[in-house]
Amino acid sequence: MVIAIIGLLVGLLLPAVQVARESGRRSACANNLRQLCLGLVNYETAQRKLPIGSLSKAFPSYPRVTAQHARWSTLAFLAPFYEQQALLDGLDLSVPLYIDLRPDAIAPQNKPIVKLVVPLFLCPSDRGTAVSPIFGPTNYAACAGSGGDGSPYDTDGLFFINSEIRPKDVTDGFSKTLAFSESLLGDSSAMNPGNATAANAYQFIMTAPLSDSSCAASAVWNFSDPRGFSWANGEYRTTLFNNRLVPNASTLDCMGCLMSPPRSQADRLYAAYGWRAARSRHPGGVNVVMADGSGQFVTESVDPAVWKALATRAGGETATP
Repeated sequence: MVIAIIGLLVGLLLPAVQVARESGRRSACANNLRQLCLGLVNYETAQRKLPIGSLSKAFPSYPRVTAQHARWSTLAFLAPFYEQQALLDGLDLSVPLYIDLRPDAIAPQNKPIVKLVVPLFLCPSDRGTAVSPIFGPTNYAACAGSGGDGSPYDTDGLFFINSEIRPKDVTDGFSKTLAFSESLLGDSSAMNPGNATAANAYQFIMTAPLSDSSCAASAVWNFSDPRGFSWANGEYRTTLFNNRLVPNASTLDCMGCLMSPPRSQADRLYAAYGWRAARSRHPGGVNVVMADGSGQFVTESVDPAVWKALATRAGGETATP
């Protein structure tokens, strides 16, 4: 009888303990996002502009790689402005992220740094381990805007290729404009369609811009690296997201690559397009942080129009989730 009572009490207590632990993890995740935004504020104070969402730049010293191979991320540009900045001391942004066409071709001085698993970049509710042998992972991404056709160029959010948005450009106000949210780390096993879910995979198409029909027709999952595989890499699979899909959407994220740009846009060869949703393992929604540093928890039931409005820097909306 005593054993039965103890078993009943344990059965009642365990869910409460699990809820309390998740509450703590969610709070820690929200604090990570606030720390990222503090770095953003410090960067803006020093530079009078926000950092680039993803670097695209030709490096004559590395003629084998395209402008798209530069690809340093917002998180990389913020490296000197984090409280944990000592972890990333020595990161050399004067060279492209990829110095050759191989996926492991990282400059020697950067190779040990970009491989670091940085606690600040990880949500404690997710797996918390590297998903690439070359790079350290990230759960956190910068907001590129409302989504459009998945373009990484001239988006309506704060971060995109070579963005450098200034405060005067954010007419919606920093408190009404998304800066960062979280998204889940992927799983290389998701390349098998039987294992692909919205939580661990993305669809891939060998064309861009994106369309509903082209993404729906894709039979390819995780073309190469898993989602969130690199905090150093500025693209939609990793450190950019947009609000085309609501948080934790059941629809798979979709990625595309510009394989045949017009001659006048030759520098856009291999540009990475994407519809990547904010995603988390927190029940019911995701943590976000606005550009002024204020944090919120946005539920999965948020109105899609409101969600998109929060992503724009100059849309004239006054939406609140």
